[in-house]
Amino acid sequence: MSQIQSMLQPSRLPLLPALPVLPVPSRRLGRPRLLIVGCGDVGTRCLRILSSRMRVFAVTSQPARRAELRGAGAVPLVADLDRPVTLARLRGLATQVLDLAPPPAQGEGDPRTRALLAALRRKAWRQGGTPGGEPAILPDRGLRRPAFVYASTSGVYGDRQGARVSEFHAVRPQTARARRRVAAEGAVRAFGRAAGWRTSIVRIPGIYAAERLPVARLKRGTPALVPQDDVYTSHIHADDLARIMVAALFRGRPQRVVHASDDTELRMADYFDLVADRRGLPRPPRITRGQAREVIDQTLLSFMSESRRLDNRRLKRELRLRLRFPTVASFFEA
Repeated sequence: MSQIQSMLQPSRLPLLPALPVLPVPSRRLGRPRLLIVGCGDVGTRCLRILSSRMRVFAVTSQPARRAELRGAGAVPLVADLDRPVTLARLRGLATQVLDLAPPPAQGEGDPRTRALLAALRRKAWRQGGTPGGEPAILPDRGLRRPAFVYASTSGVYGDRQGARVSEFHAVRPQTARARRRVAAEGAVRAFGRAAGWRTSIVRIPGIYAAERLPVARLKRGTPALVPQDDVYTSHIHADDLARIMVAALFRGRPQRVVHASDDTELRMADYFDLVADRRGLPRPPRITRGQAREVIDQTLLSFMSESRRLDNRRLKRELRLRLRFPTVASFFEA
């Protein structure tokens, strides 16, 4: 079994259908090339899955991270999405791209995604080369056409008052942060249609892991909402998210949206209570929404104002992925 297949399968569970077999590396053909943009925590987890079977290039804007990325198995590339001129070296570099870079913190659009796509678009993906005679890069043997997977957010749906949301529901962004994501998604889809890439959009809810729990918030005693005012939130473990991104790279359907969500159905305060109980911390005090407007930061309050439950059947049916941690509770029980 290939390392990619084994990494995508949870321990102590039945085997999943195998991923497409990657070409065997050779000195003559080389390994398939993957570009990871935004190689932070989740990107590094993707890197660990794929580095033994693909030649992975990891983009970072911080020169100090080069040694760290090299040690994790990547070829580090220093480039800045806010400075498009630095992205020229990405042209034609890889046939597979994972984009986990966030939009800017301000504005309505996402110039970072547009700059990345513009850099990739400059390469002609067809036999015979570019108009200038530059040889074209064809998809690696054993892989489908060039693939681009964009990590978006479930925040694009806005508040659904606790209703279950599927991928075919229209987006209703209520914050500038979510509108920037919608703009990025639109750019990715347009790029896929125009350039012939198979593009996938993975909409992600709250990410957690052993080192990504709201422990600091609990220690500060930040209040949560009373049950009648509380919201439903969805979750995904960082390891499962990395496996979803990799599965979308190989199994994702063209121009498809997939929810990267587990089976947890918890209100936000109940999630905090669960973490507090398992970490031996006091449960957060409960306050009304009216009181929250007076004492909670507006950015945090915006997350406490959107209630929805993500339908993850497409994840299971199309990507054929069985989650290692199907619920937050199962993570603590492991």
